[in-house]
Amino acid sequence: MAFDFKKEFREFYMPKNKPHIVDVPEANYIAVRGHGDPNEEDGEYKQAIGILYAVAYTLKMSYKSDYRIEGFFEYVVPPLEGFWWQDNVDGVSLSEKSAFNWISVIRLPDFITRKDFDWAVKTASDKKKMDCSKAEFLTIREGLCVQIMHIGPYDDEPATVELMDKYLAENGYENDITDLRRHHEIYMSDARKVSPEKWKTVIRHPIKKI
Repeated sequence: MAFDFKKEFREFYMPKNKPHIVDVPEANYIAVRGHGDPNEEDGEYKQAIGILYAVAYTLKMSYKSDYRIEGFFEYVVPPLEGFWWQDNVDGVSLSEKSAFNWISVIRLPDFITRKDFDWAVKTASDKKKMDCSKAEFLTIREGLCVQIMHIGPYDDEPATVELMDKYLAENGYENDITDLRRHHEIYMSDARKVSPEKWKTVIRHPIKKI
């Protein structure tokens, strides 16, 4: 059976719909950076998602090619994630979507090296006839965070974030969102197949002790 990050690391991908604190270890990702409204048709964000999945599935299916990755085992491609921020805004403002900066990512298994990643970017570009050069190999260590499972449309997230902030205040913590630590979302539902009221999104914020 293929290794599934969602099942093996449930504490990071399947939290309950109430806030709790986690210490998130270092991990490697395929990442694409960009700016602008994620809902823009054929916009920069949609193009970035195409690049991410092209590289991710090239790596996943590498065992069917002539390229060999040391330590490879079959796995399920992890869910799409995103780090979001806006210049001169505390947290994020959903009313200013055109001002979003973002880093969209998909987690990589630990056995994927930078050499394997570079092979996949070139192979995906050649096979898919698309430029995947914006993809980067990114290592992230999130550390201490508060997270919750948000259920419903993305535009309803502020109410869920309020629950997180209240929990922090009651337990002696505060948000620690900086230029290096961002508002983080993990998309557990396929928005194309699930109705908005049933969307599941992990919301994660970096924190520190007061």
